[in-house]
Amino acid sequence: MIQTTTVGSYPTPDWLSALPSEQARTDATRVVFGIQRQAGIDLPTDGELYRFDVNHPDTNGMIEYFIRPMAGIRSNVGRSDHEAFAAQRHMQFRRKAAGVVEGPLGEGSLNLLADCELAASVANGPFKFTVTSPYMLARTLLDRHYGDFRSLLMAVADTLAAQVAGLPCECLQVDEANIPGNPEHAVIAAEAINRVLSAFQGRRAVHLCFGNYGGQSIQQGTWHALTSFLNALNVDHIVLEMAHRPASDLVAMKDVDSRIKIGIGVVDVKVNHVETPDEIAVRIERAEQILGPGRIGWVHPDCGFWMLKRSVADRKIEALVKGRDLYLGRR
Repeated sequence: MIQTTTVGSYPTPDWLSALPSEQARTDATRVVFGIQRQAGIDLPTDGELYRFDVNHPDTNGMIEYFIRPMAGIRSNVGRSDHEAFAAQRHMQFRRKAAGVVEGPLGEGSLNLLADCELAASVANGPFKFTVTSPYMLARTLLDRHYGDFRSLLMAVADTLAAQVAGLPCECLQVDEANIPGNPEHAVIAAEAINRVLSAFQGRRAVHLCFGNYGGQSIQQGTWHALTSFLNALNVDHIVLEMAHRPASDLVAMKDVDSRIKIGIGVVDVKVNHVETPDEIAVRIERAEQILGPGRIGWVHPDCGFWMLKRSVADRKIEALVKGRDLYLGRR
């Protein structure tokens, strides 16, 4: 059975932005789960609304939500910090550091358990909870304490690992959109991600994409350069951007270890076009022809929906399930 899931984020409802409150966020999370379950999604997400911040709606909290509460990090970035971070030249799409590391990293006020518990209270069934990869987070920081990137990276990983232990969700997904453009860091990135995954006792997934900001890819590269990285991950399945990628990228997945189920993006989130069920079915069929029967465990959007309008996202969710069902009916 090929199952359907969403990657993580969902467009913030206008009414939540207009009148934010804890109750409104809970209600919005309930709505997001309901939309997905009504469409027939097998493993929904909470829309990542637990990261909602009315002051930073454009970021969806992928970085700041995790960085700012951590102990040892200063979030106020001055000119000298700004210049030092820019001199590192490794985050071309982000000119300002998310924070400055001035001491040992720790939990601080970060509390993933409370946010996952809130999602569980309105999920009405099994769901997936997402966290940003320690590698991606570490790349946004200016280090003035550890002295080398690996030590910083593992400190971020250990902090996240302590957070994900015992979360009340069916599946934990780690999101990484930076390593596809930096395959030379594959070994240490996989080690850090595995530290986080190993702390969670449940189904484990890693989502990888080439970034999405304003409908544009942030990273350049190919899946062919990342097969060794994928095989090093301690995961049940991977969740990969494919709909917006060249068809040749699918061939690289033939080298992924058979213990790992492959998740294929069949919905393009970088365009407003709503795929027809037949288009979805054709994409699944093409992937199975290349990879062989039984290798594809999941189909999903390429990435999160947060940059699309709700009307577009909802119809894409419906098309995903109908397209999967159409393909299974033909197979």
